[in-house]
Amino acid sequence: MTITTLTSREFNQDTSRAKKAAQKGPVFITDRGKPAHVLLSIEEYRRLSSKGRSIVDMLAMPPGTGEFEFDPPRIVIEVKPADLD
Repeated sequence: MTITTLTSREFNQDTSRAKKAAQKGPVFITDRGKPAHVLLSIEEYRRLSSKGRSIVDMLAMPPGTGEFEFDPPRIVIEVKPADLD
């Protein structure tokens, strides 16, 4: 994977170069020296955007499980005085 960096001016003047570079890897487009945009091929975008489920989806209950009762047993905790001898 090749990473290419272009200024906004270079991108505007030679869009075809940026598109060709995006086939080899991400193209960072800078604005006043700072990264402002990233150009990706559609294949790379789809690969990144379809990667797995979100954390919310993973933590959600599976469909059809409905409500269930949960009654954990009580725990008795005894406090003992400290032995300072």
